[in-house]
Amino acid sequence: MSPGGYAGKWLEVDLTTGKMADITFPDEVLEQYFGGRGMATKILWDRLGENWAELDALSPENLLIFATGPMTAIYPGARICVSGKSPVSNGVVGSTAATEFAVEIKNAGYDGIIVSGKSPKPVYLLVTDDGAELIDASHLWGIDGEKTLIKLNREITDLLTKRHPNVGLWKEPGTMYIGPAGENMVRNACVMTKMCHAAGYGGYGSLMGSKNLKAVAAKSRKSFPKVNATTAVNLMVDQAHRDLQQVSRFRRWGTGWLGFGAGAGSSSEPVRNWQDEWHDEESMGVNRYEDRYWVKKKWTDFNCTLGCMKVSCIQSGRWKGDITDVPDYELQAYCGTNLGIFDAGDNVHISTLMDKLGHSGINGPNTMGYAAELYQRGILTEEDIGFKLEWGDTEAFDQLAHMMAYREGIGDILAEGTYRAALKIAEMKGLKPEETLKYAVHVKGIEIGAHGTRSDADFTHDMNYSASVQGGDHTSTAGDGFSEMSGALFYDSAVYCTFTARGPSPELQWDMLKAITGFPLTMDMWRRVNGPRIITLQKALLLLGGPDVVWDPVKDDENPPRFYEPLPKGPYKGQTTDKDRVDIRTQAYYETLGWDERGIPTRETLEKLDIADVEPLMAKLRK
Repeated sequence: MSPGGYAGKWLEVDLTTGKMADITFPDEVLEQYFGGRGMATKILWDRLGENWAELDALSPENLLIFATGPMTAIYPGARICVSGKSPVSNGVVGSTAATEFAVEIKNAGYDGIIVSGKSPKPVYLLVTDDGAELIDASHLWGIDGEKTLIKLNREITDLLTKRHPNVGLWKEPGTMYIGPAGENMVRNACVMTKMCHAAGYGGYGSLMGSKNLKAVAAKSRKSFPKVNATTAVNLMVDQAHRDLQQVSRFRRWGTGWLGFGAGAGSSSEPVRNWQDEWHDEESMGVNRYEDRYWVKKKWTDFNCTLGCMKVSCIQSGRWKGDITDVPDYELQAYCGTNLGIFDAGDNVHISTLMDKLGHSGINGPNTMGYAAELYQRGILTEEDIGFKLEWGDTEAFDQLAHMMAYREGIGDILAEGTYRAALKIAEMKGLKPEETLKYAVHVKGIEIGAHGTRSDADFTHDMNYSASVQGGDHTSTAGDGFSEMSGALFYDSAVYCTFTARGPSPELQWDMLKAITGFPLTMDMWRRVNGPRIITLQKALLLLGGPDVVWDPVKDDENPPRFYEPLPKGPYKGQTTDKDRVDIRTQAYYETLGWDERGIPTRETLEKLDIADVEPLMAKLRK
């Protein structure tokens, strides 16, 4: 019998042969890695680690993993973790999204799904109480995300109604899907869910596209897995909801209030490809969205008290019919100020476009902003692009987003993501790589989240990005070696929302974990053993990298050049990230985790963390 909170098995699908099987993991592995990011990293190492450096992330041999955790859908804020060898970083990224898909697969009896191979034609995977099946998706291939979701909802509910006519009205399934960007293997494309949620980091939309997998969907009427101590869990869930009801700003605006606040307040918002991080444009104030575009002020995901996502709809004018979320802060920044767009309606349009095309709302516009700066500086010309690409020109960025999604013209190069595009453009223009890379705002191929480090007034500081095993991912930055472990890494492995973790106390969350699973774990044990084990395994796979890109920690555990340029204006004018502090803190971080001065895990650390099988490959790197 599995520990509480677990369904007890995983579904494995080989798209090449169409074969499927149920697999299980020992309780010891579940206790060590939980689920989500932790289990995905463990599975990837066990299955692919020996050949990692030679494995093309977009080859059929790569694994696409959808993973829940023991706290998924029990603690407020249900999410799924999507992972695999990242087509962007060649490491492992645990990318999470809020979705009912996580709830449905657990009800159906699965803790996760492992997908390998490549289908000979477009398909989607459907998991129901009747079993798992692959269904032809040729009629869905090529259509945008919004139409995909509408068609799938109708198709699957009709199918279930025919199969089980006595059930009554079927609600829509939980679904993960890709748009044209994923189908055309835009490297930093996302995996979408619902209308405008996404697992954005890691480029796993391109991995789905490489496998001809348009979507995965699930619908179940079975019971959720049992917990270890039902009464205690119920009491703690009630307390968590009460605590979260006090988080008033989040409940009213979500992260949308930051579109003005991060710019005018903390000077940490990307403006024109991070050439600046300050603005005081009131047009980006959350009231402009709330008053003019919000049609639903509470869009709550499963078992979530915060309801931080809102629904924006443009009801007249040139962008009439566009529907997206708040937009949340990251999309306000990257689909707005980063492109020189300071109009709320235009921001809603570009955000909607990201959803429909299946671009990551952070990573895709990062690349678009990068291209705009190259145009500004004369490196890319109107002839190269096909039109003028000037800051604030919403129509131009609309066109560029389509070109990237369909790999047309310059969009074919930009579809490789900011880092690889910089290298290709340098070659195209006969420039040295550093002449184009100096404008590329990424860490180890992962485009930076919309929180700068130069003002030191946001939650991101000095080496938070540069030392992270997930690169520019703002949701999982490097900490002091311990706090990181009980933050994003824990939430991504137990799999629940980072935002809902902010109200209830850490003690309540850890007590709930024990009451759900029965594992005798403490926060201190996780921070000193379990967490470092996962991070170290992620680090090892990131170091192996390849085959097209390998990261050298001596030079690549580093911030983008732009973060060392002084801020040009605002209350923090002249301030920049302290390079000496970055170096000192990076070395301290390595030492805390038991890695050597180059950031390579030591033999002693690997043995202590019970991952000694990684040592032969790390020994080669140390030489």
